[in-house]
Amino acid sequence: MSPFKSSIGLYENVAGFLCYLFAFVGGVFFIAIERRSRFVLFHALQSFMMFAGLMVFHMLSGFLPFIGIVVNLLLTLLGVTLWVIMMLASLQGKWLKLPLIGDMAEKQLNRM
Repeated sequence: MSPFKSSIGLYENVAGFLCYLFAFVGGVFFIAIERRSRFVLFHALQSFMMFAGLMVFHMLSGFLPFIGIVVNLLLTLLGVTLWVIMMLASLQGKWLKLPLIGDMAEKQLNRM
């Protein structure tokens, strides 16, 4: 377990895990309340961006006739896979950075 605690008293890795466990809402929650831990803020931002992006692509794929069903299925599989991988990585205290989304989260974190 990570020896460092977030500003709300949780271990950083547990708070990072919760950012992904509660998907979009977990990310927003920790962005709003975390004040000290860059680890937690990074995972909160990445979780928010990842799940927001998946939601947008799910909505857009609904406008595609026939192939939209396949795209939705693939997005669901991608989302569940990323969800599990990111929960496990953050629980282990890893700064696993997703391509593109991780870079955007890191840039936003540097502005905070």
